[in-house]
Amino acid sequence: MATANSNGTGGREGFLKRHIGFVPNPISKRSHQLTARTQDARVTVSVCPYCGVGCSQLVYSKAGKVINIEGNPDSPINGGHLCPKGASTYQLINNPNRPTTVLYRAPKSDHWETRPLEWAMDRIAQLVKTTRDATFQMTNPEGTRINRCESIGHIGGATLDNEENYLILKLWRALGIVHITNQARI
Repeated sequence: MATANSNGTGGREGFLKRHIGFVPNPISKRSHQLTARTQDARVTVSVCPYCGVGCSQLVYSKAGKVINIEGNPDSPINGGHLCPKGASTYQLINNPNRPTTVLYRAPKSDHWETRPLEWAMDRIAQLVKTTRDATFQMTNPEGTRINRCESIGHIGGATLDNEENYLILKLWRALGIVHITNQARI
């Protein structure tokens, strides 16, 4: 490449001087009229539903639909940053591949069947009652009252809020279930 001449119009230096900072307006009319998709959206402060850290999120919605979720920069916990799972929270709501019906696969079956939600809830209740009735321990071998069912366990989902987790825990404890943990702890 040729070197710059004495007035600075040749070579690399001259090329840079002629092109950087002196282009009339690099923004097109269309680009100038664009606005952020979150403009005029309702912003709700929420908590990431995954682990137990409690990162704050901003949920943007328009016309009753969530259009964006991002980290809350005002949060002392995460300062606007989210882990990969938290950053993908939007996909919990807006994912065309997310199942929205109950899928059931019978024992030894090779395919899934779509079933009504009411059927699934009744089936779960029936299996819990049958298992609890068959395995409930009123007393231990020494005769001490223990009221427990060790044949059912529960792993809670981290996408549940505190109120839901509280109610589920109360239900399982009332049934005598002792093997209880949560995905957020794992």
